[in-house]
Amino acid sequence: MAAPMELSCWGGDWGLPSLHPESLTVMAYAKFSGAPLTVNTINNSWRTPKGDLPVLVSEDIVISQPAKILNFLRKQKYNADYDLSAKQGADTLAYIALLEEKLLPALLHTFWIEAENYCSVTKPWFASKIAFPLSLYLPGKMSREALNRILLTKGGPPLYSLTEVEGQIYRDAKECLNLLSKRLGTSQFFFGDTPTTLDAFVFGFLAPIYKVCFPRVHLQEHLKQLPNLCRFCDDILTCYFRLTVSGHSPAGQDTADANLQKLTQLVNKESNLIEKMDDNLRKSPQHPPRKLTTLKLAAGGEDSGPMSRLSP
Repeated sequence: MAAPMELSCWGGDWGLPSLHPESLTVMAYAKFSGAPLTVNTINNSWRTPKGDLPVLVSEDIVISQPAKILNFLRKQKYNADYDLSAKQGADTLAYIALLEEKLLPALLHTFWIEAENYCSVTKPWFASKIAFPLSLYLPGKMSREALNRILLTKGGPPLYSLTEVEGQIYRDAKECLNLLSKRLGTSQFFFGDTPTTLDAFVFGFLAPIYKVCFPRVHLQEHLKQLPNLCRFCDDILTCYFRLTVSGHSPAGQDTADANLQKLTQLVNKESNLIEKMDDNLRKSPQHPPRKLTTLKLAAGGEDSGPMSRLSP
């Protein structure tokens, strides 16, 4: 029996299971590959063994960083890329490198550097999830780390000023989104009808841009002009996380689950009652046993309505 695996990650909002791109990537891959992860919402990276999120723990093994976590899951036979060819595997690595080089800086800037977004959305949201007094310190630390990461990769010559860097990272991000949209085309996923590692990474990067309600939506506006990428995110949320585009459970799902439970309890009670009646009839000499008509559930009743799609 495989060892239990626990994934610790940042929590979610705006209809997303997590606001953290790297956490979203791992969570999506686990859904795609069928990996039985127990997901724990930490909302404080200092509480994790390595001071980072997401982090996977399996017995005495502790792994952070999405690429390493996905490699570990593959070694445990949870491989979403099993059917890919060698060329498709190479394409996956190339597109992930493109995401990290072209899209990630703009994603970080949108969340952590853009002043209006940071002050009105990012900082208040993360501060509300982190316990005091770390809530006063960690959001600022995460913002500084995001800026350092952007300047480290984009701040060299000829881009010396932050304004020049901002203009370039958003041009690169839009170019990346256009390339992803062209590559996806009319397909459900990037390599056909089955999601893979590339789909998990693209979803992890796109979903926060697409869903979070920012006052400055420069990159979000461009993404919403690419309907196939928006549909891609909505389909994954609906099919694999049981969320609609509004971020709630599918309509009637909770009611259907409750009705199914009630039906099961009713059938069990009726079965026990019929069994007792049979026993009494068999014990009574003046009333020989006779076959009882079993109850049949109506096929088209309200309690047996169609169920919404569930996660695989």
